[in-house]
Amino acid sequence: MKIALTQFITLDGVSQGPGSPTEDISDGFTRGGWLVPFLGELVVRRTSEWLDLADGLLFGRRTYEAFARDWPQITDPDDPFTERMNSLPKYVVTSTLTEGGWHPTTVLPGDPIQTVGALKARQGRELQIHGSARLGNALLAAGLVDTLRLVLAPTVAGSGRRLLDHPSSPIGLRLVHHEVTANGVLLLQYENAGTAPVAAYEGVADFV
Repeated sequence: MKIALTQFITLDGVSQGPGSPTEDISDGFTRGGWLVPFLGELVVRRTSEWLDLADGLLFGRRTYEAFARDWPQITDPDDPFTERMNSLPKYVVTSTLTEGGWHPTTVLPGDPIQTVGALKARQGRELQIHGSARLGNALLAAGLVDTLRLVLAPTVAGSGRRLLDHPSSPIGLRLVHHEVTANGVLLLQYENAGTAPVAAYEGVADFV
C-alpha cells in the first residue's frame, strides 16, 4: 500500500485544531477553528474523493481517541465522510493502548517505522493519515510517505503544532496537482521525490 498524508494547514504551517476552537487545546493552544471560515463545496468534494482511495486509516493515539469519540456520534445522513470513516479499517500506533473501541481497529505497538513499514508492504491502495501530525511528520522524515495532500488555508495562526518540522534530511517533493478555491484555499498534492536537491545561485542566465 501507499502511505498518504492528508493535512489541513495554515500559511505558517500549523496543523493543530483546524475544525473548532475546542478541537485540540493541548499545550495551551487557543487559536483553533481557523479552517472553517474558508470551507466550501470544492474542499468537501475533493477531500471526499481523496478518502475514496483509502483501504485503511492510520492514526497516532491522540488523534485516534479524538476521532473515536466524535465520528461515531455523527448521524447526518448527508455527511459524505461518516460512513467511510466509521467502517474503514483503523490502525493506531501506540505504546499505551492495548485495544481500540472504534471498530474495526488494530493496535500497532512498538517502533512505528517498523510497524507501518510492514503495513506498507501489504497489497492495497492507500493507507491514509488524517490528523496525527506527529506520526505523519515522523513517517515523512523516514521516507515512508508516498503522497502528501495539503489543504492550505489563507490564514496565519501564529502558534500551534506545525506539520513539517523535523530534524532529518531535507525532503524533496514533486507537485502533481493543485487547485485554488473561491475562498482562497489551496489544494495541493505532492509525491515524495527523495532527498531535496540544493544548488548555488550563480546568475539569472542559468534559468532563462
